[in-house]
Amino acid sequence: MKRITSIDVARGLVMVIMALDHVRDLLHTPALTQNPTDLTTTTPALFMTRWVTHLCAPTFVFLSGTSAYLSLRKQMTANQPGAVGRQFLLKRGLVLILLELTIINFAFWFDIHFQTIMLQVIYAIGGGLVLLSLLSKLPVKWVGVIGLVIVFGHNLLQGVPAFSDPAARLGWSLLFRTELFAVSPAFTLLVGYPLVPWLGIMLTGFACGRLMERPSGERKLLLLRIGLVALSLFILLRFLNRYGDPAPWSPQKNGLFSLLSFINLTKYPPSLLYDLLMLGLMLVFLAGIEGVTNTVTRWLTVYGTVPMFYYILHWYLVHLSMLAMSFLQGYSWADIPTGPLNFGRPAGAGISLPGVYAVWFGLVLLLYPACTWYGRYKVQHPEIGWLRYV
Repeated sequence: MKRITSIDVARGLVMVIMALDHVRDLLHTPALTQNPTDLTTTTPALFMTRWVTHLCAPTFVFLSGTSAYLSLRKQMTANQPGAVGRQFLLKRGLVLILLELTIINFAFWFDIHFQTIMLQVIYAIGGGLVLLSLLSKLPVKWVGVIGLVIVFGHNLLQGVPAFSDPAARLGWSLLFRTELFAVSPAFTLLVGYPLVPWLGIMLTGFACGRLMERPSGERKLLLLRIGLVALSLFILLRFLNRYGDPAPWSPQKNGLFSLLSFINLTKYPPSLLYDLLMLGLMLVFLAGIEGVTNTVTRWLTVYGTVPMFYYILHWYLVHLSMLAMSFLQGYSWADIPTGPLNFGRPAGAGISLPGVYAVWFGLVLLLYPACTWYGRYKVQHPEIGWLRYV
């Protein structure tokens, strides 16, 4: 089965955008004290800098499901048993969870004591692949139905009160609710991406894999139609302001801020309206780049073909950039704070928003030759099994 370039281009785009948010998180002066989507304190530029990166996680998760479907189909075409493909999904999911708990969490905090464990998008993708390895035994349409039921229905669980039993509370959070657990003074667990809401996105992406097998022109039209339906449904439900997001929109001090309120959606966990808007935009983009080959798409493809390599490497570069910034601004190792939920940035350190964009652009360019090399290395060495996981 021929590789679908538009998937790599879309994935590459959100990989590039994702780095902007992480540079802002670690280097922007008010990032430690100000919520960029708080309409009482933010600016339009800061809001949009954060908002545009909302496209990233749902695109990663959705396309992980789509890629899983295409991988299974490729193996079936090669007359390999379906169990082999499902076993690979299981192994890859477990590897991703292991990477999240070790190499990736160290990149977050640079803490050899691992006083903080943060479960983010790689945990969600890894756990989703583990479950998908079981659910993929079902007919594809039923996998899609389960995904849509989760996407449209999980907001009904917002009213479930917090459990008093610690084990039940942790289990519910791992599956459904973003929550912080101060386990001890020396250890904190942050469940940022509860599994089930993101699983719904992955399962719909898996079912969408069947559409990606269609001829290019037919695929383009179907993706565009589905994307526009999702965006139209978002607009309708958002105007009704009754269901789909725990934070309703409201008129603000001017038209621009009212628009920002309208698109200011809940990511933790992802609400129905968040899914409809972000996935709708992604599907329209996929349709728009179908069959397009130019300098930009080739450039984005380099990042999109090695997403895990890029993800791990970019976190280390962003964190090292934060330390370099702190030292250049006159701080020393003695000024670097430590402890749970601490990136290690001195309270007074930071750069302006234009500086954030400059660092982001430089880091993305710096990663280009490394991603080019790694992409070629993977193609040239298919016999090295572990390369399939990174």
